[in-house]
Amino acid sequence: MKRSLGTAGLVGAAGLAGCFGDDGSGSGEAPGADGGMVMTTSTQTTAAYTMSTVIANVVNQNNDTVNVQAQPSEGTNANIGRLARDESDIAYIQNWTASKIANEEEPFKNLDFQPVQAFHLYDLAWFMCSANDGWTSVGDIGQGDRISPTPSGSGTAEMLEYALGFAETDGYERISIGYGTQGSAMSEGRLDAGAGTFVNLAVEPSWLQQMKSTVDLRLLQFPSDVVSELEEDPSVIMSEVDTTQFEGYGYAPDTLNTPALAYNFVTRDDFDYDTLYTFLETLWANRDGLGEQNALLGKMENGEFWIKNGYETLPFHPAAADFYKEKGVWNDEYTVAEQ
Repeated sequence: MKRSLGTAGLVGAAGLAGCFGDDGSGSGEAPGADGGMVMTTSTQTTAAYTMSTVIANVVNQNNDTVNVQAQPSEGTNANIGRLARDESDIAYIQNWTASKIANEEEPFKNLDFQPVQAFHLYDLAWFMCSANDGWTSVGDIGQGDRISPTPSGSGTAEMLEYALGFAETDGYERISIGYGTQGSAMSEGRLDAGAGTFVNLAVEPSWLQQMKSTVDLRLLQFPSDVVSELEEDPSVIMSEVDTTQFEGYGYAPDTLNTPALAYNFVTRDDFDYDTLYTFLETLWANRDGLGEQNALLGKMENGEFWIKNGYETLPFHPAAADFYKEKGVWNDEYTVAEQ
């Protein structure tokens, strides 16, 4: 089922000028009405960006009206700014950012559009890691240590910095190092602890494998008392990762207790209905081959995965909701944005 929103109910982004930059073109046409879509995820060396290029290619090669351009971005917080400035049409965020948007917290206090959900990409368990001799815990981070809890601009950074605050790690020097250069920064003594992740709690991204091959990488555990505090905090999702499935680390506890995030693609509430519907329809029709092109996309071959871990704090775009209802995978606990 398709329909067009046209220009009815469009919301401008002028109120975002002070927070996210100038407003968009103001052409009077719904974003995406021309069939063009810019998709943003994270930096160019990440698994997310690679996955987005596969998704874009699959959609572009199998329809005649929608064209997707996958572009790198600074991360989830920056992606909302790109949506506001019409620099992105569909972007991934995670539950931490989604909660801040719903609670109208800075820097999302004055958003003049409603971010709405489209589909689920993956879940990531985020942890701190180091090449420093003897380090086994985030509690080893001390005064003056150079720490990069993911590059600045990402919502993941805020979440990790928040979690580190429970471990009394005050006094470290916050620096920003790209995922793909953390290993060399550690080997050169420029980075005491960086960030790592396990995709769906079971897969090592290529940049993490590169770090492991560059230095004697050590996974840093959160102390048990801190884990208990974080488990009681509604803004944090804690995960347990079985690290015995991995090899080659200088140190790794058998079970790594660390925060996790659910990453979903969102768009603007005024994004063109037909364009988003065609995007989802095309990707769905070709989902069986996604895992062959990128193993991390294999879970998308299961239709129910597309709405797994949807945010209760943000509604779905009407086109996405209609699509999932027609495919029989919709969850009635989710809400739908006004049409």
